[in-house]
Amino acid sequence: MSLGKNQLFYGDNYEVLQKYIKDESVDLVYIDPPFNSKRNYNQIYNNIGNEDKAQAQAFVDTWSWDDSANIGYEEIISNKCGFLTSQSIDLIIGLEKVLKRGSLFAYLVSMTLRINEMWRVLKPTGSFYLHCDPTASHYLKLVCDALFTSRGGDFRNEITWKRTTAKSNSKTMPHNTDIIFFYTKSSEFLFKPSYKDIGEDYQKSHYRHKDEEGRLFRTDNLIAPGKGYQYEWNGITKSWRCPKEKMQEYEDTGRLYYTKSGTAEYIRYLDESKGVMIDNCWIDIKPINSQAKERLGYPTQKPEALLERIIKASSNEGDTILDAYCGCGTTVAVAQKLNRNWIGVDITYQSISLIIKRLEDTIGKDNLDINEKPIDQLEKRETHKTTIQLSGVPQDFEGAIALANKKDDRVRKEFEKWAVLTFSNNRATINEKKGGDGGIDGIAYIMDLDQNNKQSIKKILFSVKSNKNLTPSVIRDLNGTIEREDAAIGYLITLYPMENLVKETKKYGVYQNRFHKESIPKIEVITIEELLQGKRMINSQWSVDVVKSAVRDWDYKTKQKSILDEEIN
Repeated sequence: MSLGKNQLFYGDNYEVLQKYIKDESVDLVYIDPPFNSKRNYNQIYNNIGNEDKAQAQAFVDTWSWDDSANIGYEEIISNKCGFLTSQSIDLIIGLEKVLKRGSLFAYLVSMTLRINEMWRVLKPTGSFYLHCDPTASHYLKLVCDALFTSRGGDFRNEITWKRTTAKSNSKTMPHNTDIIFFYTKSSEFLFKPSYKDIGEDYQKSHYRHKDEEGRLFRTDNLIAPGKGYQYEWNGITKSWRCPKEKMQEYEDTGRLYYTKSGTAEYIRYLDESKGVMIDNCWIDIKPINSQAKERLGYPTQKPEALLERIIKASSNEGDTILDAYCGCGTTVAVAQKLNRNWIGVDITYQSISLIIKRLEDTIGKDNLDINEKPIDQLEKRETHKTTIQLSGVPQDFEGAIALANKKDDRVRKEFEKWAVLTFSNNRATINEKKGGDGGIDGIAYIMDLDQNNKQSIKKILFSVKSNKNLTPSVIRDLNGTIEREDAAIGYLITLYPMENLVKETKKYGVYQNRFHKESIPKIEVITIEELLQGKRMINSQWSVDVVKSAVRDWDYKTKQKSILDEEIN
């Protein structure tokens, strides 16, 4: 496999699509974008110890009319990209009059720009699936109609997926479905129907006939009134669905059944049936519940069976699948399993780190070849491993500064998240608590023994600072938080090197871990330059993995699993 066929991008998908994804290079696009549901979604981690559930903001699903929306609106009106349709421009102009410049309109401006880029990267034979809920689905269909059907594409299906069981509500009918819009870029597209098993009731009601050999069969009508082939067959003149030569072939091969009136019907045997073709109402795919083996705790995680059905229907092995809002990586994981090439994009580093971990869990860390060089520096090479080109992650000090200085509210804490997750080898959770947290940006956990030699779990605290000039008070504050939280150690990750902080850490001694029989500095200062050069948390191999695994296998000793189960429950 050549390097770069599987690509994982960290950044705004609009910028990534414009900069990196070539015209007509993708066979299938599936997106499950934020729904403008006016709330923040959070990634739920395992509850370790007596703490409240640690939540990390996976993405902000709250939209407002801001500078970004203004810029996007002007790009649409001026057709800055040069290939927007006149219908889509007129639609946005019209929607502004109806919706005004508020959160919903900002959402639709954002989606118009991005769906237009996805249309560009689709091959002429490509398919597009948009997963949404009723909050804005009717507006999104207008956007897709204006971008696809106005230039040779077509709307194929509105798929309804029953995503959960109904919940009682005295004021409304329960909401338990999502909508998936299916579009194609042209009339020449790939589609392979899915089938489900024939149930006993269906078999009894449809396969009511039996031939001399005992084979069950049903019959199909061969009459096509007014639009078929006119001729006489078995003494009956009708407009038939097939020409006379084909009818004779059916007769010669024993495929005709005659009714009491002598009318010919086509025989379909039960043992030759593929099953019942699945229609556009999907009630057979269960949602991710609290006990599901594939559950990672990601709030909008979709079941793999859902993506498997879509990918199998509209792509072949070796095709390229794009998910521009890849979240926890279900599309990526399923595409990998089905031998497709894939491109994933997400704006949060938490999602990127979760996808990497998910792939490590499912196919093995030793089977991954993750190349983090900038895209223009990649060299093609042959490898037996699954190759992932990871782009958008800071590779040098200038990239780290750029990430730290981003002003976009959607990525307000991305620098802190990237620093914590990278240094901890994705073993930490991100702290989203506001106030009273002592400046803690992340938490990891380590196995230890208490004074009675009983197993216990201790915290590791992370604080990230991008300021140029810090005083030793930040070290004293971190130590105070360690003491208050009864934590084991603390790491201060700084954008700039500061010897005064390193000197201050020496006052606080070391932490003795009795379980691993090792000593670790109680507080350590790590610079971004050190992180970029490969420095990682020394005890990462000791730490308890609090992010749920894609496969329920424990990498720890039985005694570690036992104590974790006890603490979690």
